[in-house]
Amino acid sequence: MQVGPVHASGSDQPGLAPGDRMYPIGTTDDPIQIDGILSEDVWNRVPVATGFWMTYPVDDRAAEDHMQTEVRMTSDEQYLYISAVCYGPEKYVIKTLKRDKEFWEGDGFGVVIDPVNEQTNGFVFHINPAGVQAEYLVTGQTGRRKEPEPGQGLKGFNVAWDNKWLSEVRTYPDRWVAEIAIPFKTLRYEEDKSNWGINFFRRDAASNSTHTWSPVPIEFFEIELGYTGTLTWDQSPKKTTSNFAIIPYAKGGVSKDYEAGTDAEPIYQAGLDAKVPITSSLNLDLTINPDFSQVEVDEQVINLTLFDIQLPEKRLFFLENSDVFDDFGIPPMRPFFSRKIGLDEDGNPIPILYGARLSGNATENLRIGVMNLQTRESDGFLPQNYTVASFQQQVLERSVIKGYFQNRDALQSESPDYNRNAGLEVQYRSGDGRFQSFAGYSRSFTSGLEGKAYSYISGIGYDNRNISVYSNLSGMGKNYRADMGYIMGQKYYDAERDTSIFIGMNHWFTRASYTLYSENSRRIISHEFSGRYIYDVDTAFSMLNREIEGGYTLAFSSTAQLRASYNNTTVDLLYPFTFIGDEPLPAGIYHYYQAEIRIQSDQRRLFSLQGGMAYGTFYNGTRVQYTFGIKYRAQPWGNFSVNFEQNKLEFPEPYGSDNLFLINPRVEINFSRKLFWTTFLQYNTQEDNFNINSRIQWRFQPMSDLYI
Repeated sequence: MQVGPVHASGSDQPGLAPGDRMYPIGTTDDPIQIDGILSEDVWNRVPVATGFWMTYPVDDRAAEDHMQTEVRMTSDEQYLYISAVCYGPEKYVIKTLKRDKEFWEGDGFGVVIDPVNEQTNGFVFHINPAGVQAEYLVTGQTGRRKEPEPGQGLKGFNVAWDNKWLSEVRTYPDRWVAEIAIPFKTLRYEEDKSNWGINFFRRDAASNSTHTWSPVPIEFFEIELGYTGTLTWDQSPKKTTSNFAIIPYAKGGVSKDYEAGTDAEPIYQAGLDAKVPITSSLNLDLTINPDFSQVEVDEQVINLTLFDIQLPEKRLFFLENSDVFDDFGIPPMRPFFSRKIGLDEDGNPIPILYGARLSGNATENLRIGVMNLQTRESDGFLPQNYTVASFQQQVLERSVIKGYFQNRDALQSESPDYNRNAGLEVQYRSGDGRFQSFAGYSRSFTSGLEGKAYSYISGIGYDNRNISVYSNLSGMGKNYRADMGYIMGQKYYDAERDTSIFIGMNHWFTRASYTLYSENSRRIISHEFSGRYIYDVDTAFSMLNREIEGGYTLAFSSTAQLRASYNNTTVDLLYPFTFIGDEPLPAGIYHYYQAEIRIQSDQRRLFSLQGGMAYGTFYNGTRVQYTFGIKYRAQPWGNFSVNFEQNKLEFPEPYGSDNLFLINPRVEINFSRKLFWTTFLQYNTQEDNFNINSRIQWRFQPMSDLYI
């Protein structure tokens, strides 16, 4: 039996009707050894999922016969088994042997699983020809390939999620074979659910192409849940034994402050994490005296904005089902950002005594999250108690009604010190994912503040093969506070008085792009023309910021890219501010512009380059920016890279001039798929900071690591 090609179902392009593909899965009593050989007879008896379609760089044709993929599935009481035969010449790109790293940029095979079949959350398991694993959660809309905003392409997934599953790979001159076993206890599913969402994808780096079993339009990424096929169970999998896990840790070391001239002090610390399944789709995470020193160091940036920057969350405790808590608001207004718990504004840890976190599906269409954490007093920070509760109720096909409540209470404070926040949002999304709209309202309650404590969001967007249009309107009162969130544009710093001032504001953001695909060109994939408009006003509708940008991006078949853009900005600087520590720029209205060009070489080659130059005015001065990066890959055991950024700022007297540098060499040595040595250096003249982070990681068992 073969699960064959999909035929057109009323779509303007072949095979793009979501849900057309179906795979009937059965069970087996035969033992399966995960060795990549597929010698078990059961693999000859189960259906074959083949007839993969191109998703990128075109989406209107089947993958070539010599590049086809064959997938087979079966199960027993404990595991979901998957085998994949990936045909093609042995010209693999293996970026690293380190799990969860750079898997998008090389060869690989992956499976997307949506056990609840809601098209809003799912699991992805990915493996490359060297047998390196990656697993991650899809936690929302995954974005568009042609997003014009920097960093706004692939999103809505969480690669820091870590779980135990089995796999092995064998390579041959004309194919590579993957064999996978995923424990049911790793997945969150409803016991009586007979239809799951599923898709398979294949990345071939040599041709810079992506193929999927259930066709996905080119404007979406291959992990988009709205275009999965259906995994049909003849007998729904039963709830497995509890995936109860206790993960203790112990840490020892020595700390010495050379600037202060203090003696070296020993460090001893211990604690534990626990994972307790309440149901197969609802999980309780507990932590006592957690330690996050094994988390990778933050990559520094040069900040030439008026506001704080947002760095990604990497701490494992906060990651699974993270969208239940943080998928509220829109940039620049996020009412919840987990890095506000247990970290100060500079990213330094504030010790957490304990924490509990309940998250997952309470019913088929209702997801909930409840979290409580307690920090202890540290370096002048009072102990704080944090509580967050949220829900997401799915309605219609892919739409959601969601709400949240947050509470921060300072303990041992002489006067009331609290912040509470509550909000409700409605999000509509069409079944094909092309149209979306949303609206929301929230209020905060903060000690010492009365009135004007509201915030609101609204927006609409549409995407198709060539056109992407999106616009949103948001705002807040001057007394709105989200102590557990990230709010940009409300808090201003007055450099003369060394104080911060909060204002109310309204923010309008619009972007649009048109992508022309060069389907008959062997060298060029697409031309993209994009633009965006940002307009911020205060609550009296006086302008704060206006930004207009236009850009052009040329994407080559070789993975090389070229982008040129022009930006024109008008800013009302409300308070004196300095970027380089000299005399603050005076308050007033400033007009400035920037022209920029960026290039990227073929990222598949052992040597790859990227760089750019930007020139323009900057407030009442000028700014010249140079960026450059070089990387050498000793496949597959080593990666050696250096990234460099220079910003030359020149202001008229007496406001000063400066050259800001950021240099970060990185060396990664992979001794095997379990033993790694990574050294990361960072030199940032803006922060007057130089640091070295060198770490040896030995994964001696799944989810068990030794760090030095």
